[in-house]
Formats: sequence, C-alpha cells, structure tokens
Amino acid sequence: MDKVNPESTVRLTQWHIQLLEALLTHYSQAKPTPLTGKLVKFKDLPGGYAYERAFNKRAIKPLAEYFGEKSQLLPKVGRLFGGIQLDYGDASVEITALKGIPLTFILWKAEEFPASANILYDQSASNYLPTEDLAVLGEITTGRLMEAKDKLHV
Repeated sequence: MDKVNPESTVRLTQWHIQLLEALLTHYSQAKPTPLTGKLVKFKDLPGGYAYERAFNKRAIKPLAEYFGEKSQLLPKVGRLFGGIQLDYGDASVEITALKGIPLTFILWKAEEFPASANILYDQSASNYLPTEDLAVLGEITTGRLMEAKDKLHV
C-alpha cells in the first residue's frame, strides 16, 4: 500500500482551529440520522444556492484542477481516508468526512475541455450540520485529498 510521509504535518492557523471548533460543536449537537441514499449537489442543500459560488471556488475548482490531469489518482488517494471507489464520471470516491456524512467526489478528466468535478452529499447531511458548515467540510476534505496527493509516494 502507498504511504503518506509520516514526518509531514498540517500546520493549522488559529483561524482553522476556530473553524473546526465551530463545525465540531454543531456536529456534536446533531441527532444521528439514517442515510437516505439520495445524493444531492451542494446548491440543493437548504440555502446552498446562496453559497454555491464560494463553494465551487473553494472546493470544486481546486479538486478539478488538482486531479484533472491524473484522474486515476483520486480514488487511490481517497482510499487513504477509507474511501470507496465508485463508478461516477471518469473517477469517483466516497469518503466519510464525519460519521454519518459521506461526501462523493466525482471527477471528469481534462481532455477536449478543462477538467470538471463535483461533490455530492447524502440528502440527510443537513440533519447533521448547517449548509455553510457542510461547505467547510467539503473544502477541508478537498484540501486533505490535495495534500495527500502531494505527499503520496507513488
């Protein structure tokens, strides 16, 4: 199995720590809810349309740009986080970002057009976190995937 360099560490700023504290505080107040099995786009979460542009800029676009030339690495890197390879797009993986909140990352590789991507949520996700927190969770998970790709010894 491929290894992530154990000497590398993520350096969190005070802002990151406050963000994570708020997200986890909200998460700790949630009632566990069964998954619906229905995947929805971020914009289809309650109020998601209002934050969609920022979500695309911070989570979707970086995912597409980072993995677009080597789409096959997305599921490989996702498995480092316990992800399950799926059959959507050119490459896809489901990663449980927090218990009860799986994120489905889908990538269409760069060919005639630039690469594109999406992150889908189970419809039940908004029972765990407010939509803005779900955006942050998608952004954090995208960042972790990108960082792991950089540190993966292939």
